[in-house]
Amino acid sequence: MGRRRVPDLYRAPFPLYTIKVDPKTGLVITAGGGGASKTGIKNAMHFLDLQLVGEQQYSASLLHAHDTDTRATMNLAVGDGVIAAGQDGSCSLMRFRHSSQREEDSAAAKQGEGPATGGKGDRRGQDEAAASGDKSDTKDETSHISVTPLAEVQSDLNPKDPLQKVVRFSPDLSLLLTGGSDGHIRVWEFPSLKKKYDFKAHEGEIEDLDMSPGNKHLVTVGRDFSCSVWSGSQLAMGLNWLETTPQIAEKSYRYMACRRPKRLPEALHRADPPQTGQKTPPCYLTKWDGKSFLPMLTAPCGSEVISSLAVSDSGTFLGLGTVTGSVAIYIAFSLQESHGIVVTDLAFLPDSLRGKDIRGNNETAMLSVAVDSRCQIHTVPNRRSFPIWLVLFCCGLMVVGVVLLLQYLFPGFI
Repeated sequence: MGRRRVPDLYRAPFPLYTIKVDPKTGLVITAGGGGASKTGIKNAMHFLDLQLVGEQQYSASLLHAHDTDTRATMNLAVGDGVIAAGQDGSCSLMRFRHSSQREEDSAAAKQGEGPATGGKGDRRGQDEAAASGDKSDTKDETSHISVTPLAEVQSDLNPKDPLQKVVRFSPDLSLLLTGGSDGHIRVWEFPSLKKKYDFKAHEGEIEDLDMSPGNKHLVTVGRDFSCSVWSGSQLAMGLNWLETTPQIAEKSYRYMACRRPKRLPEALHRADPPQTGQKTPPCYLTKWDGKSFLPMLTAPCGSEVISSLAVSDSGTFLGLGTVTGSVAIYIAFSLQESHGIVVTDLAFLPDSLRGKDIRGNNETAMLSVAVDSRCQIHTVPNRRSFPIWLVLFCCGLMVVGVVLLLQYLFPGFI
C-alpha cells in the first residue's frame, strides 16, 4: 500500500525550517527563508490562524508576515507572548501581540485617537453602515498581529560558521537555553537575559536539549555519540541505551533528539538514528524513566534516518520526521506506530486552549513543515469506545445470566 498524500494546509513563498503553536492563543508560528544569499528568496516569520472546519478538517490563513531581513530563522521557541528565534549565531527575542480590531479601537479610544474619537468621517461611515443594516464596521473582529523586537544575544561562538541549533524556554519560563555548533550550552535568566551558565557540553554540534520541571535536570544530545544529563553546569550522568541492546556495536548510532512530556515528568523520550553510510539499519526510539534515567523500553521505528522528534502535551503521542520527508505518529506508552504520512519538522497542537477547541473529533493533531515550503497537518481520529455505564451494565447482565444458568442446572444453588 502506498503512502497517503496529505493536502497542504499552507504554502509559504520560502523554505520552512521551524514551526510552533502558541499554547495561549492557538496561533501557528512558522519561519524560514533563503538566508543571506542574494537569491531573491525572502526571510520571514509567518503567523497563521488555524481553524477547525467540521469535525476533523482544518484550514489556515496568514494573519501577519514579519520580515527578518537577511537572516533565516532556523529554530524558535514560544513562551508567554515572546518568541526566541535562532538566526545564524544569535538568538533574537521579540514580543508578539494578538488582538482584534475591536480591541485596538478600544485602546485607541482610551488614548483619545482612532475610530472612537468621533471624527466626522468615522461617524458618517458608522451611520451609513447602521442605515444599511451592516454592523461589521462597528464590530470588527479581524485579528491583528504586532511584533516588537526585545533583545538579541550571541548564542554560538563557532569561529568558522556560528549557528544556533536549538532553543528552549524552561518549563517555568524563568530560563532561556540555547545550544549551537560550538558544542556549548548557554543559559540565560529570563527576561533579564543575564547569562547564568556557559559550558562545553559536547565535542561538536548540539542536536537537541530539554529541561525537566523544576529546572532540576537538563538533558542534552550531541553529534559526539553522547546524551548527557546536567545539574546546573555539572555533568550528572550519561545515558547509554546500548546497555539494553548489547548486540549493537558502539558508535554505530548517534543520538538525534530528546523530549520530556509536559504532563509526564517521569518520562523521557529519545530518538537514535544510525550513522550515515550504513546499509539501512533500523532507527530506534527509547523511553527513559525521568527520575532514575534508566531505559524503560526500546523499539525500532523504521529505517529512514530521523530528523526531528515531537511529543504531545499529554505524553501519549510521539511524532517522528525523517530526512527523506516521511513522518509517523506513535503511541508513546507502547511505541506502536499508529499513523504514517509524508512530511517533516513537527509540532503537536496543544491539548487544550482557553475558549477554543482546535482538536475537534481527533485524538491528536500534529503540524509539519519542510524545505519544500509546505505546512501540513496530520490527525489521528478518536477511536470508537463504549461509555463506561454501558460496559458496567453489560457486565451486570452477564453476572445475572450466569447465576440464572447455574440455578437452572443445579437447583438449589441459590
